Amino acid sequence: MKLRNLLGSAALGVGAVAAINTGLQYEGELESPLDGDDGTFRWRGMNVAYTEAGDPDDRTLVLLHGINAAGSSGEWRAVFDDLAADYHVVAPDFPGYGRSDRPPLRYSAALYEDFVHDFLAEFDEPAVVASSLSAAYAAAAVDDADGVELSGFLGVCPTATAGPSPAKGWLRELLRAPLVGRGLFNVITAKPSIRYFNADHGYDDPANPSAEWTDYEWRTTHVENARFAPASFISGTLNSDVDLAAAFRDLRVPPTIVWGREATVSPLTDGRELADETDARLVVFDRARLLPHVEHPDRFVETVEETLVAGATA
Repeated sequence: MKLRNLLGSAALGVGAVAAINTGLQYEGELESPLDGDDGTFRWRGMNVAYTEAGDPDDRTLVLLHGINAAGSSGEWRAVFDDLAADYHVVAPDFPGYGRSDRPPLRYSAALYEDFVHDFLAEFDEPAVVASSLSAAYAAAAVDDADGVELSGFLGVCPTATAGPSPAKGWLRELLRAPLVGRGLFNVITAKPSIRYFNADHGYDDPANPSAEWTDYEWRTTHVENARFAPASFISGTLNSDVDLAAAFRDLRVPPTIVWGREATVSPLTDGRELADETDARLVVFDRARLLPHVEHPDRFVETVEETLVAGATA
């Protein structure tokens, strides 16, 4: 009788967790967070969503969002329109993120480096603005034997390591699990958690992300299969093997590095060390952490323009 009661309680508990997970899934259509024309890049059987704006005859500028639990092209929302006034701007959602397809793959840095290479190859000598881990992917895509020619490169708090190192494969598999993993991910991406992470290391001003943006981040982490790419990020299996300093030195255009002075995750000391090792231009934004382009959009746009001028004269 005790065993029967125990099994019955366990079944009820499992059912309750499953019901909660299902109830938290966002069933609506995720709209583009950017104002432009929506497109699709077909890659390895996946539809990769992107938004573009500006005159296609102008210089192409590809914006690569950072990789985190709630990553999306919406990271560029504060600068997208202003950049599109002078450039042909294209901002994709990485596979597994945003409005792109999210198959239950074991996402890896190698996969994303291949994606960045192939996406950039669609354009004639594009310039790149890449945030955090995506800067390492872009540097690797340019550095390989079949590297893409760039006309400019700006990295925002670039890093090759944004998760535990060495990677914890068991954690990725736990988060991929259909019941427990989904429940854990729902806790990690609850609105209080999103607000905490934004205030802890995303923004210097915790009031900067609006309630509307927090809601978008919640929705993008609660669509079907939302947890699979972030599971790789959280476990460290999206860390890149690229030697970031060597890759920056090998760029054929002078790179610019942008850093928030108050950054704690990927602190400014990392930026100074990278700049010293590569002779890259380092631009430090006061009162900013990992997202200076959101907190200081006007100055950031000016910095991008200066970077592209330097690339054109290199």
